[in-house]
Amino acid sequence: MTTHAPQVAQTAPTVSLPVTLDEAVAALAAMPAAVPVAGGTDLMAAVNAGLLRPAALVGLGRISEIRGWQYLDGHALLGAGLTHARIGRPDFAALIPALAAAARAAGPPQIRNAGTLGGNIATSAPTGDTLPVLAALEATLIIAGPDGARREMPVSHLLAGMDMLRGGELIGYVRVPLLHAPQVFLKATGRTGPGRALVSVALVLDPARRGVRCAVGAVAPMPLRPLEAEQWIASLIDWDGGRTVVPEALAAFGEYVAAACIPDPAPAEDGSPQQLPPGVLHLRRTVAALARRALGRALS
Repeated sequence: MTTHAPQVAQTAPTVSLPVTLDEAVAALAAMPAAVPVAGGTDLMAAVNAGLLRPAALVGLGRISEIRGWQYLDGHALLGAGLTHARIGRPDFAALIPALAAAARAAGPPQIRNAGTLGGNIATSAPTGDTLPVLAALEATLIIAGPDGARREMPVSHLLAGMDMLRGGELIGYVRVPLLHAPQVFLKATGRTGPGRALVSVALVLDPARRGVRCAVGAVAPMPLRPLEAEQWIASLIDWDGGRTVVPEALAAFGEYVAAACIPDPAPAEDGSPQQLPPGVLHLRRTVAALARRALGRALS
């Protein structure tokens, strides 16, 4: 007699390993329940936590066409299969410095070696390190669909849920403008060393348009763009001189960004002002400090 409950056999998922982007799309179309997987850093965490049991997998690791990049009309066309480790190398850092800095901050080596740019975007976790950089750079996604179809989508639309991947579609490439100007990515974590961001800030200068672009990550479900703060500080920069602003403007910019991303609570019913909880207030101060520091570094 046994007291052990009978073991229920788990059916192994069907695995497809295409070698081209169109083959991967076809595999997804043939298996609507299939889940695409590249590095698997987020997928395996969900599987191990019992949150996901995919019936089929489409592995993207053999698709060489999405593991590099090329130049195209003043842009860099980045394959969605680029790993964080590859993006963090010096040759890529010379191309898009803020994205390289974000990739280097994405976690320990085993995560950076496996995790991919496309996976970071598709998962759209609020703490995804590359996401505020892509938002600040106003990157565009090239989406691969059935029968060789391709369509474009601003990365911000996907992150905000304004547009979504349709059945059988995959992120193939990310098109990023080459601004040839200073870019900064900064991140605050809850502990020393690589870790999930409490706050991240990406800031890029666009001298050709005399603009500043800033995106704040981890404080909301998607990266936030403080557009009014961007326009205000851009109007104060001496673009024809040394790209300088007075120190007071740097501090004010940080506060402007922080207030835009974490606004004051609405007054109470009697009209008295409400205070932010201490934890939220600390978060807002961190946003202000990172935004101020990022702008200072970019202008220096």
